[in-house]
Amino acid sequence: MATEGGATQGKISAERKAAVARARSAHETIRAERCEAQAAEAPTEALRAAHLRMAELHRSTAHCHLTAARLQDDYASRLALWAGQRGTPRPRFMTGVAEACGTSSAALTLVGADSPDELTVAASDESARAAQELEFLLGEGPARDATVEVRPVMAAGPGLAVRWPGYGPAVTELGIDEVAAVPLSLAGVCVGALAVFDPAPGFVGTDSFTEIAEALTRSMILSPDGDAGLYGAAELRAKVHQAAGMVSVQLECPVADALELIKARAFAEGVSARSVAERVLDGELRLG
Repeated sequence: MATEGGATQGKISAERKAAVARARSAHETIRAERCEAQAAEAPTEALRAAHLRMAELHRSTAHCHLTAARLQDDYASRLALWAGQRGTPRPRFMTGVAEACGTSSAALTLVGADSPDELTVAASDESARAAQELEFLLGEGPARDATVEVRPVMAAGPGLAVRWPGYGPAVTELGIDEVAAVPLSLAGVCVGALAVFDPAPGFVGTDSFTEIAEALTRSMILSPDGDAGLYGAAELRAKVHQAAGMVSVQLECPVADALELIKARAFAEGVSARSVAERVLDGELRLG
């Protein structure tokens, strides 16, 4: 439910982050202009090209920070509206991300450093969360491929089942006809992926999609003043992995096998892996 204090505090925080992002954007723009001026006066073509490459990098970074500022401004506006409403759920930051991508459904997935296993997922709505849950249970899908291959991936219509034999038909049953994902990477390190479901025509493949992913990576995940939990909206997979450890001990099997048992049970029951894990941890369910 809406609480004036919580909404005001969240709004102030989002506005502060937006102001920081705009200041960083302005700083990068100044650096880009400086490089362009140096390019104009460069004595050799090689030096001129080097300055122009640096200018392009600074301008790209400026656009990224400006995108982050717009996402924070949008979230602040949503929180302000929410403060005056009673009995309504707190706005999700990812809702603004989805709208910026021209859709109503988007999900952000963070993965482990040494594997594509999901650690955290934040979604704009229940449809996006269900799609990401399917990807976690079935071990295939756009976010996983984007993370492993470190490149954008997409599929639509019949191509969903062709690319992902398990995930494709299952996500189609959710009413989703097109999915796309871009990796969340910085300095050669990939930490996850941003996936969108039924995006606006022509959006996938644009610079805007990549900029939004970069903005999330730099301002929300890897930034010192960011929030990898996306303001508490992220669902941690910690309980699932904890339950897998318990099942591993009970059945004397590898943790990876125990995790697959939990996923299989969740998929068979049509529930989330988290709900199965909680029953295991509470002693209400024993697998095997």
